[in-house]
Amino acid sequence: MRATIVSRIFARASFLILPGALMFTTACGNDKAAKAAAPQAMPVKVETAKAQKVDDSTDYVATLKSRDSAVVMPQVEGIITEIFVHSGEHVGPGAPMMQIDPEKQQATVKSQQDARSAQLAQLTWAKQNYERVSGLANAGVVSKQDLDQARATLDAAEAQLHSLDAQVNEQQVQLHYFKVVAPRAGVVGDVPVRVGDRVLTTTPLTTVDRPGSLEAYIYVPIEKSTQLKMNLPVQIVDESGNLLAASRVTFISPQVDNSTQTVLVKALIPNSNDSLRTAQFIRARVVWGSQEKPVVPVVAVSRIGGIYFAFVAESDQKGGYVVHQKPLQIGQIVGNDYVVLDGVKPGDKVVVSGTQFLIDGVPVVPQESTS
Repeated sequence: MRATIVSRIFARASFLILPGALMFTTACGNDKAAKAAAPQAMPVKVETAKAQKVDDSTDYVATLKSRDSAVVMPQVEGIITEIFVHSGEHVGPGAPMMQIDPEKQQATVKSQQDARSAQLAQLTWAKQNYERVSGLANAGVVSKQDLDQARATLDAAEAQLHSLDAQVNEQQVQLHYFKVVAPRAGVVGDVPVRVGDRVLTTTPLTTVDRPGSLEAYIYVPIEKSTQLKMNLPVQIVDESGNLLAASRVTFISPQVDNSTQTVLVKALIPNSNDSLRTAQFIRARVVWGSQEKPVVPVVAVSRIGGIYFAFVAESDQKGGYVVHQKPLQIGQIVGNDYVVLDGVKPGDKVVVSGTQFLIDGVPVVPQESTS
């Protein structure tokens, strides 16, 4: 009986203790869940954005033109029968370049020479006749009128011979033009004509350029024309941005091109090693000035939907750091850095690693990059 009563008391005590234990176990579980749900601060590498003196510049597509280039055009019309040169060849002054069919002109010269020979024979007869009539006139056999007529015939024959001499000389000079020669020493440019082509006096045959300095023709939009001034720095760069030549503005057109609404600017480009060529399209960078701008590593910048952005670690109210996604307006690349025109200021801690795992507002532990 007594054992039954003890069993009942123990059962009641167990029932009373069990809810308390259940409540304690539930509270401990909630704390662990809360801790698990709280985001953990992620360690990230950062670099402090620094201000750097950078050029305020604009790139334009420019055309190179030779300052000493001669366009070779024929002085006669005809069919090209021979071409003696090829593009890129160095030629001396007077070197033969092309031959235009001279047969028609040769026939003209031959005809003029034959006419001169006939006139020379006519002059010889006129001289002999004048001498004969002069003798008869002195003897009183013929009248003075006959003598004057013989003299007039002789003078006309001489004048006609002089005229034919001039015509023969003109046709022979014209014959020389059928062989096109180099007007100066230099390098032969493009040869757009071929053997068998008929050329006119307005047909460009080729060019002869003297090695040396070139001139960059830069067309600046009218919106930028107010910033143009003489001696502005101009840099010729390749596709990678490497400097090929440095110069300054030497000419600013006083007029605006009506079709393109641009202003022509020229700059002398040294070309001592012949690395640049006439009529070449190049990238000309006009430097308007320089100013202090923050720079950030290229690896810190991402692009989504045409918008550039970077993650910046900023302190929060609890003394820690969180990252914020900042849209950027970037400029040119200087070395391994982007020039930032807007979005980041000097002193900002820019995340340079692990950006693909970050979202805006996530806590982080910034670690200064040693690279």
